[in-house]
Amino acid sequence: MSTSTDRAAGDGFSRSLERGLLILSVFTEDRPVLGIADLARAAGLTKSTAHRYVATLARLGYVVQDPGTRKYSLGPRVIDLGFAALNSLEITRIAAQPLQALSDETGYPASMAVLDGADVVYLDRRRSRRATGFPMDSALHVGSRLPAYCTSMGKVLLAAREPEQLAGLLDRSEFTRRGPKTITSREQLLAALDRVRIGGIAVNDEELAAGLRSVAAPVRDRSGAVVAAVNLAVHLTTWNAPVETVVARLEGPLRATANEISARLGWRGEQR
Repeated sequence: MSTSTDRAAGDGFSRSLERGLLILSVFTEDRPVLGIADLARAAGLTKSTAHRYVATLARLGYVVQDPGTRKYSLGPRVIDLGFAALNSLEITRIAAQPLQALSDETGYPASMAVLDGADVVYLDRRRSRRATGFPMDSALHVGSRLPAYCTSMGKVLLAAREPEQLAGLLDRSEFTRRGPKTITSREQLLAALDRVRIGGIAVNDEELAAGLRSVAAPVRDRSGAVVAAVNLAVHLTTWNAPVETVVARLEGPLRATANEISARLGWRGEQR
């Protein structure tokens, strides 16, 4: 719900959020620990207003308070955000050439995405420089979001989550039918994710939209954690073959590309 302060700033603009972010920006390498008076002065707020925002940020884990000095420093949530941003930028740079090569080799669009809540968010989309006639969906672009449960990359990323985290993500999924073969049952999806864990790839057979198929594989970081997924998309109008044939043809190049990106991120294990 908007506050009067938010409304005064104009539609779609949250003054409260602006002030919270302003407080976080006050912390610098030279001033990593600050008291309420310092924060209020630097942010141009009264001490009582600054205290209210800082208390909220502390409760959410964005700042932490030293019990002895009563001063604040940045908390783990901010550090996580920073690493996530850096990792997204780094992985996009690292994956650009292998993704383009994958699309050129197969003739089909190649994409990479990460998991954000119950959605996948596209980090990169590459179209083959070969003329295949594939109708690449112009509505999908870097930053596009799709429900994870009905996409091949989403299933790869969901399958890698710990059981408790996965349960929470599925609680937030509505399992709406989007294509003729959308999985709308939680139990069926869990069974599909088990197959992804065993086989190492995920298939979307007209689950997101009619006529659209895709095959996805995981990308791992130095620790072996699945941090992203890459896929190849195929439309029935350009390749009307059994889904098993599609997977058999595309699985090898797809796995090789996922392994190459993972190796560039420091992964030294062997992906299935």
